[in-house]
Amino acid sequence: MLEKLPHAVGEALAGLRAGAENAAFHTVAADAPATIRVTSEAFADTAPIPARHTADGEGVSPPLALAGVPEHAAALVLFVEDPDAPSPHPLVHLIAWNLRPEDQRLPEGAFAGPAGEGARHDLGRNSFLKDGWLPPDPPTGHGPHHYLFQAFALARPAELPASPGRSALLDALRGNVIAKGLLTGTYERA
Repeated sequence: MLEKLPHAVGEALAGLRAGAENAAFHTVAADAPATIRVTSEAFADTAPIPARHTADGEGVSPPLALAGVPEHAAALVLFVEDPDAPSPHPLVHLIAWNLRPEDQRLPEGAFAGPAGEGARHDLGRNSFLKDGWLPPDPPTGHGPHHYLFQAFALARPAELPASPGRSALLDALRGNVIAKGLLTGTYERA
């Protein structure tokens, strides 16, 4: 969708970014220990996300693995944000909440999105107001975007309404995160 924006518009917006300091990892969970290791078979930390997992490819969610989840965690949350979006807040690409702590391997396509149904998970609204995976789709000419795959281990299951958005999720995380982890992928349209 954003690939249709003229290159000049992306360049004009290049200085406008939400900022990584506004991501959940650095705000509501700032004091939680970063003991969860988030990895992907598809890309290394801070490396480009393959086009297959973006709006320029099939748009399927990437495979993910979590290690170091505390044994006493009641639930997990996976929250993917783009802090480089030209918006006041990071753009939400995925909210998956109340994942079971033992579900530490999430295969490619695990989350519903444009590429398919995905597995059965509690999903929230991405920034395009749909429940599920929103593939990376940065504006042409805007520069590299960083996609923060944030994992949170919770002391108690999140109590959220059906199809929660970013604000509801942030409220549910406050005071409830016992461990966190981060994997950053990048994507850019020249």
